[in-house]
Amino acid sequence: MNFSIKKVLIVEDDSLLSMVAERLVQKMGHDVVAKVDNGRDAIAEVEEKNPDVILMDIRLNGELDGIDTVKEIKKKSSVPVIYLSGSSHSPSNVRAEEVGYAAFLQKPLQVDELKKAFQKIFKTERVVRPQNKKKIG
Repeated sequence: MNFSIKKVLIVEDDSLLSMVAERLVQKMGHDVVAKVDNGRDAIAEVEEKNPDVILMDIRLNGELDGIDTVKEIKKKSSVPVIYLSGSSHSPSNVRAEEVGYAAFLQKPLQVDELKKAFQKIFKTERVVRPQNKKKIG
């Protein structure tokens, strides 16, 4: 099993939801390499930071939505994508299925659901993160 710390890119146009996602990712022991609110910046961050996984909102600021952004990213990268959506049934879900994804999670994001998605993608049960060693005695 792979117990390594993963690099996560968060693409979310709502700053509060972006912050919540960041805290959940960190709570799971992973690193957030960038947070952006639009597709163009997401594409640039994938090229620059080479994340292990992307948390992608379907609705974004700018001309590209999350699905169109993933289409562009997939031209250059096979990074797994976890879509985040406020709606479980919409035309966007059909488009997302056509593009492909590793997981599709409903907002508000729950840590247990996010953990399950990471386990599915990375075939791991937990992450062991190095702790600061303190001397006892």
